[in-house]
Amino acid sequence: MAIVMVMAVGAGCSSSFNPVPIDQVDFRERAQTQEDRGIRVTTAVPTAGETKQLFGYNLYRRGVQPVWLEIHNGRKERVAFLPAGVDPEYFTPIEAANLELGADMSESDDARNEHYFNQKMDMWIEPGATRSGFIFTSLDEGTKSFNVDVLGGGDAYAFTFFVPVPGLKLDHQTVDWEGLYASDQVQDLSARDLIAVLNKQPCCATDVDAEGTADPLNLVVIGEPDDIYYAFLRAGWDETETIHRASLLKTTASFFSGGEYRYSPVSSLYVFGRGQDVAFQKARENIHERNHLRLWMSTARYQGKPVWIGQISRDIGVRFTPKTITTHKIDANVDETREYLLENLAYAQSLEKFTYVGGVGEAPIDAPRHNLTGDPYFTDGYRLVLWVSSKPVDIAEIGVVDWERPPDRED
Repeated sequence: MAIVMVMAVGAGCSSSFNPVPIDQVDFRERAQTQEDRGIRVTTAVPTAGETKQLFGYNLYRRGVQPVWLEIHNGRKERVAFLPAGVDPEYFTPIEAANLELGADMSESDDARNEHYFNQKMDMWIEPGATRSGFIFTSLDEGTKSFNVDVLGGGDAYAFTFFVPVPGLKLDHQTVDWEGLYASDQVQDLSARDLIAVLNKQPCCATDVDAEGTADPLNLVVIGEPDDIYYAFLRAGWDETETIHRASLLKTTASFFSGGEYRYSPVSSLYVFGRGQDVAFQKARENIHERNHLRLWMSTARYQGKPVWIGQISRDIGVRFTPKTITTHKIDANVDETREYLLENLAYAQSLEKFTYVGGVGEAPIDAPRHNLTGDPYFTDGYRLVLWVSSKPVDIAEIGVVDWERPPDRED
C-alpha cells in the first residue's frame, strides 16, 4: 500500500508539470538587439508570471530569473558565449529545475529536468549559425542589467544590456522628464555660471512644508536620465519602488525580519518644492543597512546635459514610523559616503570625470548639524560633481576637472 501511495505522489508531481511552449508566451515582444562586427545578440527577460508559464514553477520565488538570449554568428570562425558574463553566480538548468523541491530530492522529475536542460543556451555557435536559449540568473527586479560576452578568432565582443522587467512600480517611471520644466526655465550655463549657481543652491533638502533642514545636498550629477539609470545600475545600485500596498507589506516584513528588500520605498525629502525625482539604494545584509541617494533634476544644463542636485548618506539603523514606513539613522560622516560613491562609480566604469564645488557649508565633528530626524552629521561643506556615462569608461581614462573650489556659502 505504501508503495502505491509513493507512486501516486510521483505521478501527481509529473502530471502537474505542464510548461507552455515558448512561442505561446509573449515576453520576446520586449526583446532588445545589439550587433558588433557580425555578432548579433538579442535578449529578453520574462516576468514572474511568464517564467511560471515557461518553466512550470514560480522561479522568481526561489530567487531565479531566466534570461533568454539569441546569438547569431555572422563571422567565419566559431565563437563561444560565456555565461559567467551574464551572471557569475548563474544556476545550471538542472539546479534550477530542482530548486522547487528544496531538501526533498526524492520527487526529482525526469521530464522537468529534461525540459530545463533543453531550454539552455549553448556555449558554442558555429559560423553562420544562430543559437538561442536561457541562462538561469540571480533575480533582479525592475531593470535587469547584464553583460553578454562572446569570444572567437582572437576577438572579444562585449554587449551591455539594461532590460526593463514589468512588475515593480518604480519611482522614476512616474516622472515626465520633458514636461518637468517649461522651455524658458531651462538654461545652458558656462562653467563659471554653473559653479556660481551650484554654490548658491540650498545647503540641504527640507520637508514638504519647506521647514527645517534635512540631509545635506552633497552631490551634483551631470547626465541624461538614461545615463543616470545605467551608470548607477552598472555600479550595483537598485531602483526604488513607490509607496503602494505591496511595497508597504514588503517593507514592513523586512523591517521586522531584518531581511533584505532591495527596492524598498525611500521617504521623500524636498528640493525645488517637490520630492526627489529618483532614488537609488545599495542594500547590504538587511533593510537596516544600506546606502541611499536622492536626485532632483534642476533647470541648469551644462554642455547640453541636465544637471541634477542630490544627497547621499549611509544608513546604519532604521526606525519604524507610521508616516514614512521607515526612517533611517545615518552615519554622521556624510563625506565618507560621498567619497564611496566616487570610488564605486569609478570601479564600475560608470564615471567620465569629477570635481568639487562648495555650497553645503562646513560642519566640523565637534559642532555637527542635524537632519530632520535629529541625526547629527559633519562635513567639509563640498559637493561632489560627477559626470556619469551609460557606456563603460576605463578607470584610467577618468578625468579630473580643474574647477577651483569657490568659497563656501555663508548661512
